[in-house]
Amino acid sequence: MKIRRVLATAVAAAVISPVALLSAAPAFADEKPATQQTQKAKPTIEELEQAVERAQKEYDAAVVAVNDAVTFLAEDMEADTYPTKAAVIEAEAAAAAAAQAKTEADQAVVDARAELEAAATDEDRAAAQTALDEAEKAAKEAADAKTAADAKATEASTAHDDARVAQARKIGLLQKAKKEAKAKLTDAEKALADAKAAAEEGEENGEDGEDGEDGEAGEEPAADCVPEPGLTAVVTGLPDKVVGGTTEIFSLRVTNGTGETMDAVYPYVGVHAFDVKGLKELDSYLDLEWSTAANPTWRDADLIDATSLGSLKAKASVDVKLRLKVDPDIPAGQGAAFVTADYVNEDGSCGGYPDLDHHEFQIQAKSDDGGDTPGKDDGTKDESGDHTTEQGGASTTPVNTSGGSGSGGGSLAHTGSGDALPKVGLAGGAALVLGAGAVLVARRRRTATES
Repeated sequence: MKIRRVLATAVAAAVISPVALLSAAPAFADEKPATQQTQKAKPTIEELEQAVERAQKEYDAAVVAVNDAVTFLAEDMEADTYPTKAAVIEAEAAAAAAAQAKTEADQAVVDARAELEAAATDEDRAAAQTALDEAEKAAKEAADAKTAADAKATEASTAHDDARVAQARKIGLLQKAKKEAKAKLTDAEKALADAKAAAEEGEENGEDGEDGEDGEAGEEPAADCVPEPGLTAVVTGLPDKVVGGTTEIFSLRVTNGTGETMDAVYPYVGVHAFDVKGLKELDSYLDLEWSTAANPTWRDADLIDATSLGSLKAKASVDVKLRLKVDPDIPAGQGAAFVTADYVNEDGSCGGYPDLDHHEFQIQAKSDDGGDTPGKDDGTKDESGDHTTEQGGASTTPVNTSGGSGSGGGSLAHTGSGDALPKVGLAGGAALVLGAGAVLVARRRRTATES
């Protein structure tokens, strides 16, 4: 069952049109309720047609974005009125004028020397010498002016070239987004075609859904999962800046703010990062692990599919301890931790928090002196004031159904998809993290469900 199919939030990468985070599932995995294995909610043909329509619009927008960016590079940036191009034209004109002035000044020196050689009297020679001295002085000033003008022309040309290179990089990212949008459209069209073919085959075989090879007679289809904003996941203790070669210990508090017990709760947490230029993913430099009081062994978050934290009573919370190891060789950049939570009840009903919340943090490269950063531990010691509760147990901390602050330091996750929609064309790391990171999170969760 695709737990998050109707709960997904539209999130955009930095240089692509909005990407719908369709069906995603929790990332922790050791056990799954039997209902997840026996019930399967399939999208209808109408839903698949809507998915194709959305994917087509996204692809069309990506095509337009690429074409506009190429036109901007080839035409707009080469127009005489474009700022960097105008600066190049002005600087080159000034350099040409300075060169002409130097040529004329040099010729004046030659003429003054000829006049000095031709002087017949002492008075004429004195006057010619004065004229030569002034010509040589003017020639030196002209030479200095030409050197300065040439430097400004070179600087203006370099600035224009840098602007063109930046635009070319944006085009590359947009072309990648266009390729991904095309692949998504192809997948959506295939899913729709397969569904229509299966429906036609079912009609030919006289199947009416009441009895078949894959199900028992009279079995009711599973209901779709529903959004549940009362189930919240909040990060606490993760600082706003992490340093290469250090380890950060923080926690994820999952709270059932509803009035009903949830039989099985599934948290999700993932990290994603880019360098400061937004061109290189830094995920391989970040190692995220988790543990609970019931299972204190640290486990890799990426290798765990969907471990239930057990049942969670109404107005109760459960904490997951997290450990983020930052590789010593990581370059400076921008990262974010993405969190959410789902639930499944024994009767087959399910739902989850409708968004992916995120906590942003800066990444600072390790200092060149090789010294350790004070205040960091390796996560091997027990900490006083640990809020981790027994798996499925209730926390005594008052419930905050709005996802507000829990105990512990650090900033809380930012809520909502609005902050995760950077404008098309941005290549900065901070922008890319939110869009690309959320897409990556959704893909991992979707993979977990489909497996």
